[in-house]
Amino acid sequence: MRQPWIHKAKTDFFFIIGPSFFVLAIIFLFQDFLPGIEDKYSFFTWLFLIVFIDVAHVYATLFKTYFVKKEFEKRKRLLTILPLLCFSIGFILFAFGSLVFWSFLAYIAVYHFIRQQYGFMRLYSRQEEKTTFSVCLDNLAIYSSTGYPMIYWFLSSPRKFNWFVENEFFHFNDKRILIVAFWIYISIFLVYVVYTIWKSIKNKFFNIPKNAIILGTALSWYFGIVYFDNDLIFTLLNVISHGIPYMSLVYFKEIEGKTNSELGFLRYFKKYNGIFIYASILFFIAFAEEFLWEIFVWNENITVINFSGWEFFAVPLLSVPQFTHYILDGFIWKSGK
Repeated sequence: MRQPWIHKAKTDFFFIIGPSFFVLAIIFLFQDFLPGIEDKYSFFTWLFLIVFIDVAHVYATLFKTYFVKKEFEKRKRLLTILPLLCFSIGFILFAFGSLVFWSFLAYIAVYHFIRQQYGFMRLYSRQEEKTTFSVCLDNLAIYSSTGYPMIYWFLSSPRKFNWFVENEFFHFNDKRILIVAFWIYISIFLVYVVYTIWKSIKNKFFNIPKNAIILGTALSWYFGIVYFDNDLIFTLLNVISHGIPYMSLVYFKEIEGKTNSELGFLRYFKKYNGIFIYASILFFIAFAEEFLWEIFVWNENITVINFSGWEFFAVPLLSVPQFTHYILDGFIWKSGK
């Protein structure tokens, strides 16, 4: 049996599986320098991590939906109604207060991040012979990789980082539940390791990418949330491990992996340096969005016109791409295409 790479072994390793391991290695090698980087170069870390990866990856969805005529026609109703629905929900939530709005979005974001890892795990197990037990164990492994760190976040003392804003998650201390959750977490992985070794010996095949994505997820979420209590480390592991694999998946599957007739106007990406055009478009849109956030909401560095008092409209509206991405992503990858 061949390894079930999504694209190729090298590109999968560097752009989908590898980011979690690369970032974690950098953190351990240079953790003494990170506080200085966070203090002196906060603007550049924000620009690179938040704008050019986190925000940019949201717009990668365009290349599987709105920019693809066939896909848009197939899901025209969904792609038309969903942004309007997201704005309406956001507008109502923001009317109850900004914390209500950001808390709701944070929970949706967590669910989206968890489901992405599940999706990658499923893609890499698509060629395996499946039983009810093996599927359940795979699911438990990937969900515990992400679920236990979040339970730790909810039930431990406040962390020095947030998903969006302070006090966004319901939180209380309970060490007893944490102890039980920890041993369940360890037990699941022990069973998974033993079963994987047994199955690999039996079938004379070890699924490298599937097991690597589970291990990378477990390490990045555990060290990013539980082990370290640092905003920059959390952002590095959270954003890079999520954003770069997603942007890479879209490019490999929706641009490089399709014929010119399927691509439509996107066929020009293949004719020229497609990856650079693709990245440039994402960076430009992401920067434009953040520029609008700065003008209409934050007003930290730029004040062209005083728009204070318009947050009730601007925040839900500017959040539509992000909110839509979280929900839409649950539909567009279900076919596995």
